Formats: sequence, structure tokens, C-alpha cells
Amino acid sequence: MSVNTNKIGTNILLLGFVSFLADTSTHMIKPILPMFIAALGGGGLAVGTIGGLTDALASLLKVFSGHWADRIRRCKPFIFFGYLTSGIFKLLFPLSTTWQHMLVLMPMERTGKGLREAPRDALIAASSEFGTRGRGFGFHRAMDTAGSVLGSLLAFVLIAALAFSIKSILFISALVAFSSVVPIFFVREQKASEVPGSVLSLSLKGLPRSFRLFLVAATVYSLGNFTYMFLILRATQFFSAGLSMAMPILLYILINVAYAALSYPSGLLSDQIGRKKVLIMGYALFAITCLGLAVTQVWSGLALFFGLYGVHRALTDGAQRALVADLVAPDIRGTALGAFHTATGLAAFPASIIAGILWQIAPLWTFLYGSVMGFAAAILLTALIRSGRTGALSPDPSKSVNY
Repeated sequence: MSVNTNKIGTNILLLGFVSFLADTSTHMIKPILPMFIAALGGGGLAVGTIGGLTDALASLLKVFSGHWADRIRRCKPFIFFGYLTSGIFKLLFPLSTTWQHMLVLMPMERTGKGLREAPRDALIAASSEFGTRGRGFGFHRAMDTAGSVLGSLLAFVLIAALAFSIKSILFISALVAFSSVVPIFFVREQKASEVPGSVLSLSLKGLPRSFRLFLVAATVYSLGNFTYMFLILRATQFFSAGLSMAMPILLYILINVAYAALSYPSGLLSDQIGRKKVLIMGYALFAITCLGLAVTQVWSGLALFFGLYGVHRALTDGAQRALVADLVAPDIRGTALGAFHTATGLAAFPASIIAGILWQIAPLWTFLYGSVMGFAAAILLTALIRSGRTGALSPDPSKSVNY
């Protein structure tokens, strides 16, 4: 992937490297977590509960951390302590002896993400030029996901080639997590001289109508976007005992390769044709992917839809964040990004619970549910665009960008 770094600031490069290291750590764990939970006695409902609760608790913090970063006009402390917190709780993962331990530890580890994500995204937006914000977020997501690829590959090599135990891998990933805090010391704060009055209260009423309408569509999408762990469980159904651990990890790597390769081009595309058009494509592709995972009976079809899942992530993750940053003024950007992450993250909790209940009935129903919600989100966002109700509110009226 060729990236023109002349238009990507030093802060974005550094934060990209931070996320690269952090996601290397996280994705050494993620492809083996469903199997670890199952080995500790947890079934489909346990996986859904852990995945959903993990996202929900982290999401509760995002609106507060984003709002507080706006108030004090500082993002670095939230970013630093967020990554440090994740490393500390990852050290405790290998000590788990029942799935209930992971029910507590995984949400606590994700509180680090809740602390850092909205302030980090606000700092990325502040460090980007308005008309090139898509490529800034796209570059960051590409670095983030390159770490995901490396972490997944390391997990595969450690298990398949070196016969490491799952608990050993969990410990190694924690050590890698601590290394991610080092580049943060070199990030420069984008600081305002005083706190604007619009930041003093925490309320959706203070955010633009266009943002609130987009948040509805994004939340509908998240209500169907259940934890990735159900994809891993689906993959284990296709392989015998000897391959049931290694092959799902390879398929998980495929997701992240597609995600990493296309994140930056997707960001560029959103700068050129508009964020909402890219998001509609992403939501619809998620629906198609879930439908395919529901009905496929061959491993080649499984591989295809795992790859498409990565493409859909590339289309949606950066574009959603960039659109939120575009729709609000700079002085409330952290609050808006926090509200976005909180609303969509909280929606993922019932999504994973519902998916777990449906999985207990039949895996088919889990993926059909995701497909219905993905199509609903795409249709809703399309309807909002046609009604003209999500017109852009640019922080700088002298500049324009496609929406």
C-alpha cells in the first residue's frame, strides 16, 4: 500500500504507530478468545454476553472522556492512560480459570479503549486538514489493522508452529501492549487557549441535527453488528479437531488483511465521492456478508465472506469517524465522537446478546439477524440523504467537501 505521507501530519503518523503496536497485542488475543472462553466452559451465550458487555462498558466511557477532553482542551492524558490501562488488565487474562473471570476482565481491559478512543479521534481530526480528513482517518485505520494482521499472524505461528499454549500467548500480548505507550510521549497536543461555552454541558441537544440523524442510522447498523467472535465460532464448524484452532485464525487474518489493505483507499474514496455513499456501500456489504455466512456450506465460501467482512470494515470504520468530525464544530468534536462511540458501542451489547440467543437456536439465525439490520441501516441512511435532512455543517464555511 502506497501512502503519501506529505499530507499526513506527524501526530497522525505517531498515533498510527501507537495503534499498530496496541492492535498487534490485541489481535494476538482476539482470534483465540472464543476458543479460550469455550475451553473455560463458556458456550454461545457466554461468548455473546462477554463480547457485548465488553463493548458496552467501554462505550459508556467514550462520551465522558471525549467531553472532558473538550473541556480541558487536552487529549494526550486520556490517550496515554487508556493504552496503559489495557496493558495492565491484559496481564491478568492468563490467570483466568473460568469463563466468568473473563466476563470481568475483558470489560475492564476495554475501559482503556473507552478512555482513549474519542480523545484520540478528536486529536486525529484536529491534526488533519478539513478536505483530507478521510485519508487521515483512513491511514490511522490502516496502521491499526496492519497491527491486527501482524498480531493474528503471530498467534497463528505461536500456536501452529511453536505449540505455545493460549495462556502463554496472552502473557506475550500484554508485554507488547505496554510498548504502545512509548510513542505517545512524542505526540503534540492541539490545544486551544480557552474552553468554549458550547463544551460546558454534556447533551445531544447541543449537537447538530445532521449529526443526530446520522447517529440513528449508525446505531441501527451497530444493533446488528454483533461481536466478531461468532465468525470464529462459525469457522470452527467447518474443520475437524486438528484444524479447528489454526484455520479460524487464518480466516481471521484474512479479515484484517482486507481491512488493512483497503482502509486508506476507502478514506480517499470518502474524500472524493462522499462519506455517506461509502457508508451505504459498507452497510449493504455487511448485510450481504452475513447472508453469505448464514447459507454457505463450503470452506471456499467461508473464506470469501470472511474477506468481504474485512472489506466492509474498511468502508465503514474510518468513514463513520470522519463524517462525525465533519458534521460538528471543532470545539465539540470530542463530545460528538464520544457520543457516536457510546451510542454505537451500547447498541453492540444487545446485538451480541441477541446473536448469542439466536446461536443457541441455530447459527443460521444469528447471521440472518445481522443481514436484516445491515440492510435496514443502508436503507435508512439512503432515505436521509434523499430527504436532504443530513446536510453538512462544515466547521469552516469557506471550505466544502462531498458528503
